[in-house]
Order: sequence, then C-alpha cells, then structure tokens
Amino acid sequence: MKKNLFLLGFMVCTMAMVAQTEKKESWYFKLGGSYFMQTAATEFPTVGGNAALDKVYVGGKLTSEESITGSFGEGFRTGITAGYRFNTRLGVEIGVNYYSSNDKTMAQTTTDQIFISNGRPVYNFRSVGQITAFDLAPALVLFLGEHKGFEPYTKVGVLLPIHGDLEITTDAVAPTGVASPATVAVHSVDKVKPNPTVGFMSALGTSYKLGKRISAFAELEYRNFTVHGKTKETTEFTTNGQDALAGRSQAQIHTNYVDRLDVNSNNAATNPNGLDSTKPMDELSSYVGISGLGLTLGLKYSL
Repeated sequence: MKKNLFLLGFMVCTMAMVAQTEKKESWYFKLGGSYFMQTAATEFPTVGGNAALDKVYVGGKLTSEESITGSFGEGFRTGITAGYRFNTRLGVEIGVNYYSSNDKTMAQTTTDQIFISNGRPVYNFRSVGQITAFDLAPALVLFLGEHKGFEPYTKVGVLLPIHGDLEITTDAVAPTGVASPATVAVHSVDKVKPNPTVGFMSALGTSYKLGKRISAFAELEYRNFTVHGKTKETTEFTTNGQDALAGRSQAQIHTNYVDRLDVNSNNAATNPNGLDSTKPMDELSSYVGISGLGLTLGLKYSL
C-alpha cells in the first residue's frame, strides 16, 4: 500500500513538473543597446616606454605625480541575440556584440619647460587609449515565471572576443635637439592586437509583453575579462602635421609582446648586441581590464 502511494505521489509530482516545463516557445531574437560603467580599476601598462603616471613639472622640478588607473569597461555596446527555449524555465542564448569603450588617459606629462632628467628629455605629451571589439556571448538562461506580462530571468555565460584592438593615440610637443625649431608637434596612433581570451558574464533581466510576439526587455549585466597584448603597430605618425611614418624603422613601427626578455630578445635593455632596427622590437606583454556593470534595453521577438 505504501509502495503504491509512493508511486502515485511520484507520478503526480512528475506530471506537475511536466506541466510546469511545458514548451512555451522555441526561438526568439533580441536587439538591444547597452551602456557600461567600469567596476574594477587597475594601473594601466607602460605606453611607449612611459609609465602610467600623470606628472606635472614647474620650473624643471616635479611638483606632483599620480598613478593613472582605470579599465576599458566603460562604454557603449550594441548587439543582436538569438535564443532557444527548451521549456518555460530553461533556455540558451548566443549574442553577437560590438563594443566601443570610452577614451582613457593612460600616461601624461605636463611641464612649463623642456629639460633633461636622468638623460631623458621631459616634455608635454598625453596618451589616450580606446578599445573596440566584436564578441560572441553564449549563455544559459533560467526563466523565473511570467506574471502580469513581466517575465524575469537570469543568465550566466562566457565572452569570446573575435575581433578588435586597443588604439592608443599620443600627442606631444617634443624637443628636436636643435636650436631652431626647438620643438616639434608629434602625433601617433598605435594599434595593439590581443591574444585570444575568454571572459565571464552574468545578468539579471526581465521582459514585458507588448504584443503577441513582441516584448521589451531590460538587463543588468556584469562582465569581467582582461586583454593580453600580442602585437603593436604604429599606423599614424606625423610631425607638425606632415606624414613621417616612412622615416620610422621597423623596430619603431612594430612590436612583439613577449613574457620574458633575455639576451636573444630584440631589445637594447637585455641584448648585448643592441637593438636591430630592421626587425620588430620585443617588449614585455601587459594586460588591460574590461570589467563593467551595464544596463541593456531593447526589443525581443518570439517565434
């Protein structure tokens, strides 16, 4: 008797679970736009031999110095997402997104006069970075139930950057080494290509039915990943507004990022033979963060 009651109860529970997970819809598509704020600030890497510092000199003396920190997690994103619901509770999504970060100052020096300090000239310059990237975002979605048109859900997934770069723009008023003219306005653009990487994302959202197939949705999303530099190339170099890229050596235009510098590296700091200017220069690799918390708003179309 107890065994029969147990089987009956098991059947009732199973039928209830099946009823709760009855397929509600299969495919759906989402189109949305996001704005992210950075959530974790770290010190930026060295830019063109200049540490991530904001320095101010007056009368040839250092009057203030501050570390420059931040991440490229602040910016705008647009994307389209395809989703599939296995039942009323469980689904999967994959999104294709384009992200453009806000500009971030990575290194800067301000001085009222050009002078030599420890064998190096001190002059005015500012380096600003921006990341643009396309990524894939597969995720597992858990729907929490619909009530009065609202259907909250949560999801977790990974971020797979498929294309993008870090563009660093530097503007400087640098010494020429001769009396006339004593300075030159230099403008350069460097593009850093990344190594493959994987990030993490999680989101809490809700949709609201506007019609039979159309819904509006909003998501609060957290993402965290870092980008590891692979190569760097100077794509623009001008002096006083005139193109001067052709006069740069291969070592000045191209950089390979490595995990270790030794006597075989093409770097004057460690190679006893000095720098071979006909080959790309080797520099230590560095990382930049793209951690952020964002709000996404958009429309969802269900098949």
